[in-house]
Amino acid sequence: MTILCVRFQSPLPAGEAALPGLLALLEDFTPVVEALPPDGALADLRGAERYFGRDAAELAAVIRVRALAHHGVDCAIGAGPGPLLARMALREARPGTTRVVSGKEAVDFLAGKPVAALPGVGPATARTLCEYGLDTLGRVAAAPLSTLQRLVGARAGRDLHEKAGGVDRGRVVPNAVSRSLATERPFELDELDPGRHRRALLAAAEELGARLRAVDRVCGTLTLTVRYADRSATTRTRTLKEPTAHSAALIRTAYDLYEALGLQRARVRAVALRAEALGPAEQASHQLTFDPVDEKLRRIEQVADRVRAKFGPQALLPGTLAA
Repeated sequence: MTILCVRFQSPLPAGEAALPGLLALLEDFTPVVEALPPDGALADLRGAERYFGRDAAELAAVIRVRALAHHGVDCAIGAGPGPLLARMALREARPGTTRVVSGKEAVDFLAGKPVAALPGVGPATARTLCEYGLDTLGRVAAAPLSTLQRLVGARAGRDLHEKAGGVDRGRVVPNAVSRSLATERPFELDELDPGRHRRALLAAAEELGARLRAVDRVCGTLTLTVRYADRSATTRTRTLKEPTAHSAALIRTAYDLYEALGLQRARVRAVALRAEALGPAEQASHQLTFDPVDEKLRRIEQVADRVRAKFGPQALLPGTLAA
């Protein structure tokens, strides 16, 4: 085992803002650490195993003790020969435990799992495979490669066949935390009012838009996480029609994600938004429209950004937030 997939206890004491400190803890063992916001990380321990003279499971125990001692955070850890198997092992790890999947047991570990359990297999692909009786990863691995390629395409079929057979060509990409920006809005008391939920989303989306524009970035996807009073959470992600840092577009998407949850008198402890798939603003295209309202909003946004840069982030706020 050389790869660890760590999920820190959620919600973190200071929200996602606590993640950099926990990543630094992992970097005491290896420089190859990939952030998985809001509360996880991948760590490649190939060099660390040789340096410390311990295997990945033993190093995982040390990491857990340090996380508890220095940050008061427990964690669940999956260990495997590659990122894919480490992620899947994590799903079977309870808080305070490490689930280890060795290279020798990878095929047996995967065989009985439903095909939808494989990261990267979406509902449409899973439905297509199940229609042909390929409902488990073991059956997918045993199927002829040509059959899979006819069903899901040449490249996707080859990738699926390899992963179902335990072949993991993924790697840990360090410093991936810069690929996303996140903000969280906790409530002082568990909140039932949908109006206050939407107000928190408005504030979070406004902040994300301003931060993206400040660093000349646009985001391709937006993720909403709703944390409840029982410490559980729901996460939903949506790909934007076009990469953007326009606050109005982020607000609309955040509201749509929230409405899709269909919450009814849910006791919400916090809401968080994360902008992902970031890219340079100068390389992003914007679909021109004949809507004067949209153009007016963009001009107002530019003026507001200049005012906030000079007088502080609270200098201008939407009327709903200023009330």
